[in-house]
Amino acid sequence: MYIDLVVFIILLVLVVMFFKRFSSFVFFIAIFDILLRILTFIKNNIGLPDVSALIGKYVPSGILGIIGKYSSGMITTILSWIYVIIMAIFLGYICKLFFKKKKI
Repeated sequence: MYIDLVVFIILLVLVVMFFKRFSSFVFFIAIFDILLRILTFIKNNIGLPDVSALIGKYVPSGILGIIGKYSSGMITTILSWIYVIIMAIFLGYICKLFFKKKKI
């Protein structure tokens, strides 16, 4: 099923509609990817096989996992590079925020 892709696209559209800023889009992508990676970590390190199977069945490993699952070839390469660029922009935003708010 395409449930993970549908949920991601619906959430992405809601963020773009309500916040309308590029930084909100970048933060959403980063937050969503971090959440998926935390769930993948829990899946791999939890001792409960039922929970691991449930997370493994319904939760992708990250945004690159979604990209790899639903595309192939040149489209996968392009979307992967767009993802890397968005994450680099996110890193820039976080570093800028860190150095701007530094009070030590």
